[in-house]
Amino acid sequence: MQTMRVRITTLAFGAALLAGCATVQTPTKGDPLEGANRTIFKFNDTIDQYALKPVAKGYVYITPQPVRDSVTNFFSNIGDVYIAANNLLQLKITDGVEDIMRIVINTTFGVGGLFDVATLAKLPKHENDFGLTLGHYGVPPGPYLVLPLFGPSTVRDGFGSIAEYFVNPLTYIHPDGLSWALYGINIVNTRANLLNASDVLEGAALDKYSFVRNAYLQRRSYLLTQGKGGGNAALPDYGDNAPLPKYDDVDGNAAAPSAGAASAPGAASAPAVAPAQAGAGAPQGASGATAATATPASDTAASPPIDMNGGPENDQVPADQVVPPRLTFPSFRLR
Repeated sequence: MQTMRVRITTLAFGAALLAGCATVQTPTKGDPLEGANRTIFKFNDTIDQYALKPVAKGYVYITPQPVRDSVTNFFSNIGDVYIAANNLLQLKITDGVEDIMRIVINTTFGVGGLFDVATLAKLPKHENDFGLTLGHYGVPPGPYLVLPLFGPSTVRDGFGSIAEYFVNPLTYIHPDGLSWALYGINIVNTRANLLNASDVLEGAALDKYSFVRNAYLQRRSYLLTQGKGGGNAALPDYGDNAPLPKYDDVDGNAAAPSAGAASAPGAASAPAVAPAQAGAGAPQGASGATAATATPASDTAASPPIDMNGGPENDQVPADQVVPPRLTFPSFRLR
């Protein structure tokens, strides 16, 4: 039975390669098999719309959310097995050890993986597969490829999915009927988790094929470059230890005077009063304006009201009061 499943997977992969003979007049760069890929994509989409999606909706309708979460956790715990294997193959020892610890904790304390206890224990969930392992060691992705019943892929990722079949623990479950049933539940549960995403895709994408292709290739490129100077390495550091911007010395000059000090109108170019002279009255200049003196912040509340009629003694405006400028109009005297 296992040999039959391997043959089915190989035939599906070979059929996609043979169908690549059909091309479009102007194929997109990186997608020379676009004609065949669009045909297979339409075939997969038809099966999804009329078979898989209705079953997923029925599964959501009859299955409570906690049960669906437990099913998701169960298959996610199984997936950590080949994620750990690929991390170790890529010599990511820390990630591989964390994956093994996730498997042990979730299997032991999470009732066979039904509860994600490892995430509560601050163990991160990684994402890896054999296609990324091949890319890690320099194997090019090859042309974009849509596999029948399997969806978007590349030539490299297609061969990687065959290798994952032999690493997946579900492959070695007996009897074979139970193994097929678990595979089917995993597919339906995964499709149920993607119902909202597919609804957004159908409402927003003008060309679903191009949208899925670009999203898949960009996602695979991100996963491959993560940890090699790309991915999170390009993000800025927003930690608490980052220095705060400084706004009090924009032009490179000395810091601005205190908020309690104010300068007299028309005397902006006058030199600042020394601190020792802050309490003494400064002599008036030629313009009749008095020099500004530093006023403590505690004295601003006791400042006298401003006389709107003006006068040299009222030219000094406290910092906490704003006075509109006086407008002087020429006067005409009849003789």
